[in-house]
Amino acid sequence: MDTDNSNIIRTKSKSFAIRIIKLYGYLCESKNEFIISKQLLRSGTSIGANVVEAAYGISRKDFLAKNYIAFKECAETIYWLELLHDTGYLTEQEFNSIHSEAVELSRILSSITKTLKESPDPVSKSSSPTPNKLYSSRKKNS
Repeated sequence: MDTDNSNIIRTKSKSFAIRIIKLYGYLCESKNEFIISKQLLRSGTSIGANVVEAAYGISRKDFLAKNYIAFKECAETIYWLELLHDTGYLTEQEFNSIHSEAVELSRILSSITKTLKESPDPVSKSSSPTPNKLYSSRKKNS
């Protein structure tokens, strides 16, 4: 993966976390829903936190593990969104908007973890993609 494409998950997970934080505020203030929305807040913001941690993983195994945790948090977030929709706290339009974003994140994270699991462990660092090469948050200065 090149650096520009790798930053997509970081950018999207942060944007998603911001939406989740705003949704949490809306659910608490407008709908008086505090229990499920708190679970949603935790899992929805944890995705991006784990993505950032992965970028600074000390090994390929650590990088994979953090991305897999982000993937699992995304699955949990989708579950909470479905519950909020099915119980009437989210309208169809509200649900579809944020759910589609969660599904997109899930697909990206699934692809990252699948690619890493299927690619052979490198013998030498020079021939292998390191976590920071796969998934860097730093942009090169031109």
